[in-house]
Amino acid sequence: ARPAADTPVVPLASNYDSAADAAVKKVAEAADKHRADATQIIAAAHAPQRGTNAGPGGANAGGASAGGGKASVPAVTGSSRGAAALKAAMTQIGKPYVWGAAGPSAYDCSGLVMWAYKQIGVSLPHSSSAQSTMGTAVSKDQLQPGDLVFFYSPVSHVGIYAGNGMVLNASTSGQPVKMSKLSSMPFHNARRL
Repeated sequence: ARPAADTPVVPLASNYDSAADAAVKKVAEAADKHRADATQIIAAAHAPQRGTNAGPGGANAGGASAGGGKASVPAVTGSSRGAAALKAAMTQIGKPYVWGAAGPSAYDCSGLVMWAYKQIGVSLPHSSSAQSTMGTAVSKDQLQPGDLVFFYSPVSHVGIYAGNGMVLNASTSGQPVKMSKLSSMPFHNARRL
């Protein structure tokens, strides 16, 4: 696998949707260059749909459904930097959680956020606590796709708000990168970059 430092960075453009599309294209190209990793990634991405780890806490607990019910993955709209980062992050759904990992084959929570924003030219620290102080504060009722949402007190988890009350996150060992309900974790604060 390529080291995270070698992950392609898409320069921030005035049209953030174009930057997001370019980021998604770069990610796809990187996957094509690393067939061995791609095979593992595809297997991990399909595992939640097949239900191979069904039951409480299994891979089926997240993915396209969250909290046990069928919850559709929100369509990403908007032209903000956050929406562009969210589009890049959504290409990583299904990849495994590994503490301290920042992609491209595995992630922890702050590593996923760091990687997604790096794709649009924004540098972030690899720490949910440090990320929770960056950018501008956003109230829970004003969240927009791409905003960073932080959980627990003190802050120990971060995800990217995806709209419709859903958060894209790398939550814990044994769980892939997935969508979760915002309400399923104790909200601490939110920031917009």
